[in-house]
Amino acid sequence: MRSSWRRLGVGLLVGAAACAPFLASDYQLFRLTNVLIYAIALLGVNVLVGYNGQISLGHGAFYALGAYAAAIQIAHFGVPHWVAVPVAGALCLAAGLCFGLPTLRLSGMHFAMATFALGIVFPGLARHKSVERWTGGTQGLELDRPEVPFGLALSFDQWMYLFTLLALVVSMTLAANLLGGRVGRAIVALRDDPVAAEASGIHAGLYKPAALGVSAMFTGIAGGLAATALQYVAPGLFGIFLSFGFLIGAMIGGIATLAGALYGALFLQLIFAAVGATARSLQTGQVFTLYGIALILVVLFMPGGVAGLVTRLAARRRREA
Repeated sequence: MRSSWRRLGVGLLVGAAACAPFLASDYQLFRLTNVLIYAIALLGVNVLVGYNGQISLGHGAFYALGAYAAAIQIAHFGVPHWVAVPVAGALCLAAGLCFGLPTLRLSGMHFAMATFALGIVFPGLARHKSVERWTGGTQGLELDRPEVPFGLALSFDQWMYLFTLLALVVSMTLAANLLGGRVGRAIVALRDDPVAAEASGIHAGLYKPAALGVSAMFTGIAGGLAATALQYVAPGLFGIFLSFGFLIGAMIGGIATLAGALYGALFLQLIFAAVGATARSLQTGQVFTLYGIALILVVLFMPGGVAGLVTRLAARRRREA
């Protein structure tokens, strides 16, 4: 019964969210679209960090790869954006698997440092002369505003919001089915006790790269959506600051929870909006100070993140009832 009520609640929430394009201004829709994009990215981070226990400091690289993959398809090959985004996700899935195989034996801080190096290197690769004609180099790559497909009577901002909402719903559904089944139990077992998990027949060489691949896929889809919504990509948008933001957003939202991706996305939107609004006065060091303060408050008062707090409050309400 509780599961049925939860599904009904989720359905009503999605239905209410789908009404936003007809009630909000284009600027508000752009901000809401960013929240949905960050939620998909944090979903990817949570698959790896929360459910598999591998700390990533370089998921901004997969976000950038998805953004560039979608932008290049749209700008150079005329691929429709609603096709380019899933293709970018598939490319990031392959990239995550390829990166996961050689780093299979790394764990803890060693794996974190490997992903940190990936996040540092990728922006430099995007501006390299050998790929400059595709990526636009340091100046970046601008995209023409895509047309709304299928002749729908919507503005681009309305369509982009609904398209991103659909991508989020599909991503959440896929993640819930994946993590709630055999694969999810396997990667959680590898997180909790790798030795016992392998002794019981769970193949770490299969599930750990798979977790990274799926994680990179979701984050790459978010990057492709971001490139389409912003209509611009450049190396400066994907620095290590973004990777730290994703990790901190996932922790504040709630590790190893799907709902935590939404809460963390709201936090990131607030932070990035504050950075954009005060770009002249707010320095990078001050941004990390804000991150640090937020993390301290979460550790002290909400160890399970916002999602954990919501769960505890709901459980207390049920007990009192």
